[in-house]
Amino acid sequence: MSFILGLILFCSGASYIAADFQCTQIPGKLKQIDAGAGQVYGVNDDGNIFLVTSSLQQVPGQLIHVSVGPAGVWGVNNASVVFKLQNNQWQSVTGLLKQVDAGGNQFLVGVSADNSIYCLKQSCVTSKASLVSFSLVDGKLKYYSCGSAGCWGVNGDNNIFFRQNVSPEACVGSQWQQVDGRLLMLEVSTDGFVYGVNEAGNAFRRDGISANNPTGTVWTRLDFCATFKHVTYDSGFLWLLSRAGDIYRCNNQN
Repeated sequence: MSFILGLILFCSGASYIAADFQCTQIPGKLKQIDAGAGQVYGVNDDGNIFLVTSSLQQVPGQLIHVSVGPAGVWGVNNASVVFKLQNNQWQSVTGLLKQVDAGGNQFLVGVSADNSIYCLKQSCVTSKASLVSFSLVDGKLKYYSCGSAGCWGVNGDNNIFFRQNVSPEACVGSQWQQVDGRLLMLEVSTDGFVYGVNEAGNAFRRDGISANNPTGTVWTRLDFCATFKHVTYDSGFLWLLSRAGDIYRCNNQN
């Protein structure tokens, strides 16, 4: 495991300078955040939904998890009901999930309360129908995320897996490949980057990802002085939530 020793997030004030990132704290607190397709959404401990820019702009509705990407804006509430944002209104669809991810090429993935894995193919995602049929994916995961680099997940033991041969109309894929390391959660960005946090709250980036090697080669630890519970990345910005829910937007300087 390699380390970026110069990447240090200084612990005082609201703006931070580091070797690879310049970070700014956004006012407010969130428990979960997701960036994709040029937008960022999040939810707080009360289930309130926010569009995140340089501030938090509340969106009507109540969710426990929200995701944005090429598949649109999706979320689930505390009853595991799945919703899609259409014409600025939340429309429920058939299916019960605890976590969803909209980062795939207009297909949706997610996991249920018992860690079963599901996906919704592109043609169902792009329709306006509320009656849809999720496809069951073999295995068990507690967190699942897709992007242009493919689909990645973590199971209940924090083991990391990559799903092979996933496509918009064949979202089930073919088989799992275990990847070295252990993470609490991870996110795959629209543009193919993979970031995650481990049980200790350390943030990591997967390096060496390419078309010929979609699982990459090494996890690089981002040596911030803080610890985190959630991370997401899109369009050159790394978004991090501290364990207290503080929000950081970090601009990649490379």
